[in-house]
Amino acid sequence: MPLPRIALAGFMLESNGHSPVATKAEFEALGYFGGNALAEDLAKPNPRANATMTGFVEGMNGGRDWAMVPIVSAYGGASGPVDQVFFEEIVEKLATGIRAAMPLDGVFLSLHGAATATGDFDPDATVLRTVRSIVGPDVPIIGTLDLHANVSQAMVDLADVLSSYLTNPHVDMRERGVECAAIMRAMLGGLRPKSAFVKLPLIPPSVTQNTKSGPYADIIRYGQSKLDHEILNVSICSGFSLGDTPKNGMSITVTARTSAERAREVALDIARTCWADRQRYVPKMTALEDATAMAVAAGKDARKPALLFADVADNPGGGGRGNTAWILEAFHKAGAEGVLLGIFNDPALAAEAHSKGKGARFTARFNRNETDQFSRPFTAEATVEALHEGNTVGRRGVVAGRALQYGKTALLKVGGIKVVVISIRQQCCDPIAFEMFGLDIAKARSVIVKSRGHFRAGFDEFFADEHIIEVDVPGLTTPVLSRVPYRNVPRPIFPLDPDMSWTPPQ
Repeated sequence: MPLPRIALAGFMLESNGHSPVATKAEFEALGYFGGNALAEDLAKPNPRANATMTGFVEGMNGGRDWAMVPIVSAYGGASGPVDQVFFEEIVEKLATGIRAAMPLDGVFLSLHGAATATGDFDPDATVLRTVRSIVGPDVPIIGTLDLHANVSQAMVDLADVLSSYLTNPHVDMRERGVECAAIMRAMLGGLRPKSAFVKLPLIPPSVTQNTKSGPYADIIRYGQSKLDHEILNVSICSGFSLGDTPKNGMSITVTARTSAERAREVALDIARTCWADRQRYVPKMTALEDATAMAVAAGKDARKPALLFADVADNPGGGGRGNTAWILEAFHKAGAEGVLLGIFNDPALAAEAHSKGKGARFTARFNRNETDQFSRPFTAEATVEALHEGNTVGRRGVVAGRALQYGKTALLKVGGIKVVVISIRQQCCDPIAFEMFGLDIAKARSVIVKSRGHFRAGFDEFFADEHIIEVDVPGLTTPVLSRVPYRNVPRPIFPLDPDMSWTPPQ
């Protein structure tokens, strides 16, 4: 028998509706390649491609021989809506590659699910529609989604199976790829699954979506309890709260092996359970003044536990610029000692530090080129403690084993604070951001991370949950949704409309 030919492609972007447009340059910095370059990357011990794709390859390699057909991988992390012209370039490259690869026996897509484009509210559906229009109705299309995906009915209709992550932080990406490989094998053998989809008028704030404990953890566990001989997959996507799109809102997608009716029944049951629990999705934040006092106290008294302060409102993993100075300025002014801050995105400052060299003392001008309203300039005397080219490998959590590129990177000492300054915007979710400079996190009294939640899987060896402080400061990724200038979300929607009622569709 001829080997089954399976195409691999990826389009991953989480679009904050109020962040600057995502450009081709951003994708190229993080990972935009296709064909042979994608195949070469997947063969590396520390690839740049998403773990869902390497997991799928691993899962397929566990069965009989198959032919991998790499098409294109476009990874943009989190930013604003993708530039429409560039998005159309991605789609054209995808379409050209799929056409040239025909005939195909299946297609695997590594998607995020919360992208928007400057001219397209549902680019993930556009990607799926493009592939479906070429391969036809009978070729399996299976994809992975981030659990922050803003899923549409069109996405579900165009794919055979969409499997979202079950963990937040996302430490099960590889497992979801392996799962999709098993489903692909079953579909090559004749399985034709049926899916049901329910959308809820509910936007859970980002900091309420952890899957270790809390309301989202409970509903994920409830959904997984429905898996049986008939229910193949349950994907509960909290949605990306800052997407500002008609697709905003939590969604339930249930895939059954044979029965569309059974899939619908389970999806509706999960949706009702989730809606009844909506009042639990309330952020609990700490005021900057209180956080500052805690950091000062920790620096003065080594008997107190060290603390991690999460700058959740400036999370590059949610479209933040990674450079607001609210916490930095407050801690510096208060004289906090023993503080590490990572990772501050400022290419101009990093370049200046490299030009001056290790040991130089100079006036550091943070955000000299930034125009975002939340990224105010901050100036302080600084010493260049160390320099790095920014190429490393993730050690723990969501980026473990992945090649990381921070661009030119500098470690600056600003008073009692050591700041890691990078040139390629991304969140601080792995201790390696500090450790690549030889810093011992266990000796720090306070650590500030620009991340919403993925840091929890990287820094949990240093900080217990009770020593993690989510600081309430302004920023593009604030979890206080009443501050978000929404324009396009469907209304009414909870919690923006707290007194609304909702009846699940029949």
